[in-house]
Amino acid sequence: MNRHIFLIGFMGVGKSTVSQKLKELMKADEMDMDAAIVRETGMSISEMFERFGEDFFRKKETELLRRIAGSDPMIVSCGGGCVLREENVAIMRECGTIVLLTAEPTTIYHRVRYGTGRPILNGHMNVDYIAGLMEKRRAAYEGACDLSVSTDGKRPAQIADEIVRQSY
Repeated sequence: MNRHIFLIGFMGVGKSTVSQKLKELMKADEMDMDAAIVRETGMSISEMFERFGEDFFRKKETELLRRIAGSDPMIVSCGGGCVLREENVAIMRECGTIVLLTAEPTTIYHRVRYGTGRPILNGHMNVDYIAGLMEKRRAAYEGACDLSVSTDGKRPAQIADEIVRQSY
């Protein structure tokens, strides 16, 4: 592996789970950006949004991406909104392959409906809201990616295999 693999996509598409499978398959290091930011700040994502706002969290993503860019290639599971900053996309493009994972809004709803750690969905946990937010972000996701893989009805190992086949 000579470049990073960045997994992007809406929350609940399977980025964290698939990154673990890719790690096993490719014998590579792996990082979940959300988890790394939580560890570094000592706050949950919900707490960061509540105390300091979304922009604070987005700045933390950019800082972390800069550090990742200077490190050995790894599998990186990005936060759902990471591509909303053009600077983040530019960093990822320079040092890696960007893989968009997709899923239908109903699939995402079924995957995230019992979670409480997704501040963007707090008070809006329904398929219509998810579909609307996905549509708002669609152009950013599609414009950033080098390849796209649907996760609907697939096991994480199948998705990881598909990414490896398409990437190498």
